[in-house]
Amino acid sequence: MASGPLDGIRVVDLTSVFFGPYGTQILADQGADVIKVEAPGGDPTRGIEPSRSPGMGAVFLSVNRNKRSVVLDLKQAAAREALLRIVAGAQVFVHSMRPQAIARLKLTYADLKPLRPDLIHVSAWGFSSRGPYAEKPAYDDIIQALSGIADLPRRRGDHDEPAYMPMTAADKTAGLMLAQATTAALLHQARTGEGQEIEVPMFECLTAYNLLENMAGATFVPPAGGMGYDRNLAPFRRPYRTSDGHLSVLPYNTKQWQAFFRAAERPDMVDDPRVTDPRQRSLAIAELYVIVAEIMAERSTADWLARMEEADVPAMPINRLEDLLEDPHLTATDFFLEVEHPSEGRLRTMALPTRLAATPGGPTRRPAPRLGEHSREVLTEAGLTERALAELIASGAVGEADPISAAAD
Repeated sequence: MASGPLDGIRVVDLTSVFFGPYGTQILADQGADVIKVEAPGGDPTRGIEPSRSPGMGAVFLSVNRNKRSVVLDLKQAAAREALLRIVAGAQVFVHSMRPQAIARLKLTYADLKPLRPDLIHVSAWGFSSRGPYAEKPAYDDIIQALSGIADLPRRRGDHDEPAYMPMTAADKTAGLMLAQATTAALLHQARTGEGQEIEVPMFECLTAYNLLENMAGATFVPPAGGMGYDRNLAPFRRPYRTSDGHLSVLPYNTKQWQAFFRAAERPDMVDDPRVTDPRQRSLAIAELYVIVAEIMAERSTADWLARMEEADVPAMPINRLEDLLEDPHLTATDFFLEVEHPSEGRLRTMALPTRLAATPGGPTRRPAPRLGEHSREVLTEAGLTERALAELIASGAVGEADPISAAAD
């Protein structure tokens, strides 16, 4: 397999759950050597079912491929010293502890910079260290609530009460931002030899993500209207019910709106100012979506798909989760891969969604590691002798994986 763009970069990863591990998996898929440092109990996602064997749940397998696992009990001074050896050989250090916790362990940027002046130190936090929420615990639901995302379904009328998106949207969005910030810092490091401290706070990341379009009238000072993007918050901006199912249809520009109404055999709407004038269309978008909803109910899904294809109006069926596994486009692009895991048997994983022609990297260099699978390997690379390793393991400062047993059928 061709190397990824981050080949030769070593990342020491002290994150857990979704946010940090997703960000560091992106770096790993792009070629970085990511050393996942876990407490003796392991990343909590190891225990999330379904699984074939203890500590190897599906969620853990999904966000920890291409990493090496080292178990260190950082409450012990000897384990911290072992960690410092690993950090000395790395370009990036990533953690997800709260400010006071990382300070107690003496693993802040100020603590580690003398060890490696060019180190990139990344804090994957719930909240910026500069604000009053800095020490508060944060998980996906908390950030969806505080960032205003949970308010959007209520604003649109989907619910009488706030509602979460049914996915770990905050963790994954912040994870993407973590990967981007880290690679930007690596570029600066390569150009100048300088390291730096990075904060990736979930609350700020998700608030920025939410308000990109939903700042709306509050963009102007004084405000030129209320907050919220009218198109997204229109009650009928949703999959449309057809005579026999549902369909996603989205005429967006003037040409597409006119083409939609021609295909729908509604000539009365083709030259309506709400269709032809972008400003009037923006003001009347909720009305237009109501009209579309009424029209869509008159014909079958297959009929509409054929009409939208001929009219060149964006339209696609509604995939269930199960449908994705057989989607013809994903099949043609080899999006789903099957791999053999040494302890878990045959697994399905996803290819990288981005494509770098010269340095593609890939998701299958290493399977997601068993807890402590690489403790000896990594610490030997860091310069520990076999005798020193044996003492650390005997004391519990270092943990290592149990021998592989056959995966369940």
